[in-house]
Amino acid sequence: MAKELTATQQKILEFIINYRADHGMPPTLAEIAGNFGYKNRATVQQHLQALEKKGYIKRNSRVARGIELTVEDKYFVSRPVLGEVAAGNPLTIYPDAIDSIELPTIAHTPRDSFLLRVKGDSLKDAYVFSGDIVIVNPNILPVNGHFVVAILDDAAVVKRFFKKESVIELHSENPEYQPIVLKHGYENFKIVGVVIGVYRSMDKIAG
Repeated sequence: MAKELTATQQKILEFIINYRADHGMPPTLAEIAGNFGYKNRATVQQHLQALEKKGYIKRNSRVARGIELTVEDKYFVSRPVLGEVAAGNPLTIYPDAIDSIELPTIAHTPRDSFLLRVKGDSLKDAYVFSGDIVIVNPNILPVNGHFVVAILDDAAVVKRFFKKESVIELHSENPEYQPIVLKHGYENFKIVGVVIGVYRSMDKIAG
């Protein structure tokens, strides 16, 4: 379906999808124009008319935010994968994207969130497997029981987080792995985000 769109139409559709995910409502014409540097809202109108004609949105011109997505469960958006995170032995997060995947728009990715690929089997009992993509939100304060992505001694791990009186424990979901126990204030430990979702390609399963 995305092949029917021009590059500009696809960018505008992705902006509408992401804006609604971040704000809980679609953008106005002015907000779309401002994001893309259009001085004339008529240009935005033309692109929206094309998106509506191709079946991606419905519009209500009497409402400022009258854009309704009609293909949210079918449309895929390319997202960068920033590195690998260990469900097992620690691995490095790379500074630049190592890959990209096509995520369905129903996979909620809040602003500032990022994607990492899991490597290892320490979370298998939580049904998180090697090759899965985790969606990580850096703006959530972790509480006990959350899965977190953390930097430990310059490497990245994904574990279940527990903060106790004198220590922090990072637990696996596989009896073959022992918990990682750290004293509060350990200098080489930093939580970078809370896992809010897991995406698994059906092609991977089929393969």
